[in-house]
Amino acid sequence: MTIASLGWPQIIALVILLQRGLEELYSARNTRALLAQGAREVGRSYYPVVATTHLAWIASLYFLIPVDSGIYPVLATIYLALQVVRYWVIGTLGRYWTHCIYTLEGAPVVRKGPYRFLRHPNYAVTITETFLLPMVFGAFALGIIMGAVWSAVLAYKILLEDEGLSRRRRQTELRETTAVS
Repeated sequence: MTIASLGWPQIIALVILLQRGLEELYSARNTRALLAQGAREVGRSYYPVVATTHLAWIASLYFLIPVDSGIYPVLATIYLALQVVRYWVIGTLGRYWTHCIYTLEGAPVVRKGPYRFLRHPNYAVTITETFLLPMVFGAFALGIIMGAVWSAVLAYKILLEDEGLSRRRRQTELRETTAVS
């Protein structure tokens, strides 16, 4: 495939790869700071599964969707709106946002921004965009398959994260209850 034969699916896959690469730099910076403060990682051995699934999704967009695929504008608009929510989540977590699961003893569990509405908005966005983006180009079967795979991977990551955050959640709830009394 030459540069001249790239279509929108391939261009978007490359943009996402760049976007996620920049996010990885931000995640690495936050990780270093959290570790310096005494954070501990939960589910480290599972991260390669998450990374591989994510890269497989991006590769599927690039290699499995035809160059000349049309675009469903309504679905593309919804996908772009999801990116706003994605960065709302990242901005809300701020210095706590990482690709891996880190927990910092004594730090409150974030309950503002999109976390007022969902316990795991980051994963809701990720799963939705995994289903949706292939469908933007008419690749409905690919969207369903990759969305189902990513949903299974993230369901397990959510279990790991909930386990890692359980003590901090209890501490945060206790502080909130005490503050109200």
